[in-house]
Amino acid sequence: MHKTIRYLHAISIALMIAACSSPKITENKYEDTPIMENTQKISKDLLPQNEEEWKNRLDPESFRVLRSKGTEKPYTGIYDNHWDSGHYRCKACKSELFSSNSKFNAGCGWPSFSEVSYPNTVRLVQDNSYNMQRVEVVCAHCDSHLGHVFDDGPKPTGLRYCINSVCLEFVPADK
Repeated sequence: MHKTIRYLHAISIALMIAACSSPKITENKYEDTPIMENTQKISKDLLPQNEEEWKNRLDPESFRVLRSKGTEKPYTGIYDNHWDSGHYRCKACKSELFSSNSKFNAGCGWPSFSEVSYPNTVRLVQDNSYNMQRVEVVCAHCDSHLGHVFDDGPKPTGLRYCINSVCLEFVPADK
């Protein structure tokens, strides 16, 4: 019975992700980019060196999503309906990822952004899991999974970075 519930939960998440995905992306048209120097992030020397160290640093849900490429349930994240001014950074390494100026309401249940704060803050990787063709968004500094990007966002970029709240920390504009 417990396995059946987990299986049904996994299927429902896959269906919700598919509902938010854009069918237009059929090939990896995004390039991996080098890491940008960002003085706010934690030095690579101070980052955990293995998954056990990451598990000790992060809470269980953050570890599941950031390090095991999980997905939080839609409409449950603290930043889905969050509209304060400031920026969002990677929960794992503190690299600045997105500005509140690029956040918009996509209605998909996860925080959505039209662009990253800096061009080389994230890497984009083809993801063909769950029989879907998507583009994964990974923190370029610590290689943590953040979410996915789709080409159905607002102009001028046309992109929708669909990011798990549990992967983010918000820093208000006045700090």
